[in-house]
Amino acid sequence: MKLATAAQMRELDRKAIEEWDIPSIDLMERAAAGVAEAALELLPDRPGRCKAAALCGAGNNGGDGIAAARLLFLRGVKIRAFLVGDYEKLTPDALEETRRLSECGVELERFDPTDDSQRAWVLGSDVLVDAIFGIGLSREIAKTSIFAAAVEWMNESRGTVVAADIASGTSADTGKALGTAVRADKTISFTAGKVGQFVGEGARLAGDVTIHDIGIPAGLTAALACPAQTVEPELVRAALPPRKPDGHKGDHGKVLVVGGAVGYTGAPYLTACAAARSGCGLVSLGVPSAIWGVEAAKCVSAMPFPLPDKHGMLSEKALQKILEKLEDCDVLALGPGLGRSERTGQLVHALLQETQKPVVLDADGINALAGHMDILDARRDRITILTPHDGEFARLAPGALAAQDRMGAARAFAKVHGCILVLKGHRTLTAAPAGNVLVNVTGNSGLAKGGSGDVLTGIIASLLAQGAAPVLAAAGGVWLHGRAGDLVAEQLTEYGVTPEDVVRLLPAAIREILG
Repeated sequence: MKLATAAQMRELDRKAIEEWDIPSIDLMERAAAGVAEAALELLPDRPGRCKAAALCGAGNNGGDGIAAARLLFLRGVKIRAFLVGDYEKLTPDALEETRRLSECGVELERFDPTDDSQRAWVLGSDVLVDAIFGIGLSREIAKTSIFAAAVEWMNESRGTVVAADIASGTSADTGKALGTAVRADKTISFTAGKVGQFVGEGARLAGDVTIHDIGIPAGLTAALACPAQTVEPELVRAALPPRKPDGHKGDHGKVLVVGGAVGYTGAPYLTACAAARSGCGLVSLGVPSAIWGVEAAKCVSAMPFPLPDKHGMLSEKALQKILEKLEDCDVLALGPGLGRSERTGQLVHALLQETQKPVVLDADGINALAGHMDILDARRDRITILTPHDGEFARLAPGALAAQDRMGAARAFAKVHGCILVLKGHRTLTAAPAGNVLVNVTGNSGLAKGGSGDVLTGIIASLLAQGAAPVLAAAGGVWLHGRAGDLVAEQLTEYGVTPEDVVRLLPAAIREILG
């Protein structure tokens, strides 16, 4: 799904109105129809037995809400519509919708945060239409304003909230909550998805997002070039290279996992298991000698081998043996359970400098790069995929997340350093050097457990070794990881999800994609 910016949507509207001669009021009516239909579907009883409230701004988004209020009234819903703003600032189309509403016998009331009857109506409504601000909001909502009061009432209400185009108070371009924001149960997004509905706080505030066609010509939407998109099944399918019917284990990729330390034996094991479970033909696992026996006892599908260590962690003496092993492998997965020390840091630096092979860098492999970004920059002509969570990313790029624009920060990092960045978290982002970003929509809170990232590293390395294009391997791996987590949660609840279960259900996630 394409994710548009506010500027792109304004340009689409302009072209439809000025170049295709589509009356703007017609676009508003179609938008309102989508909002009203969604509200009707969320009513707990027959329309005549339900109450609704529409809180509308003075702009065209408010006009959508005013028109939706009329349509709900005509369907028998007991509704009151409130103007959160000034009558004098109503746009021409919003003013026309106000007139049409009045003709039905329903007046647009001025919102008054001190009016107890208004508050009681809003808090007691079965469904609420949020149409205060549209996608053009760029400044924070003052806490003492009537707008903040209206938002608070909707968030306190017992009813379900349907947002017109975007939850009021959410930045359409970053997903940042601008002071205060509506927590919608459902968002009816006009024409296309918006970036802010799928990233940052906006991904949580939007609720269920449905795209609604308001009559923008298909040619205009098809030509829309969006550098941000959601990861869809078609993309994941492309990340799964066809299996040769007569292929042998060497035909399906070879991954070398390097990591582990005393006290961190689970991480490299999970990475190796995930690589094997997602289709890799041969998985080798290089670990410190001190824990080799543990890994050898646990691993069945991977091949552990010991490496020189010191105090239970890999030492710089392991470099040559790793490089020799890597000559016969396709991808290096570096960092799971590695531990943090000067020796392991030097080993990571040397491996990144020496090998020409693709590298998937995770956990303490990423931490070793902090303050040494020149080493990453030197790999610009080689494939490097980094998989940090926000804390690890903050060590690589201090202050990058200060603006609460994860997508912007991820895009900038990937472009500057010529790598693929998988920024993990709710709605994991895969950013490519070219500037495009893929937003993942699978997964749940059950994946927020130690070891989950190690599984993801193994999946990405496996797909890359099997021949998937680097960006597809990264984004496809994230989707499969999240979908497997969803399947586990369906069986065990989000509380019961473990990394081992995610590995176990990877084949089920792959089966869904392959059909």
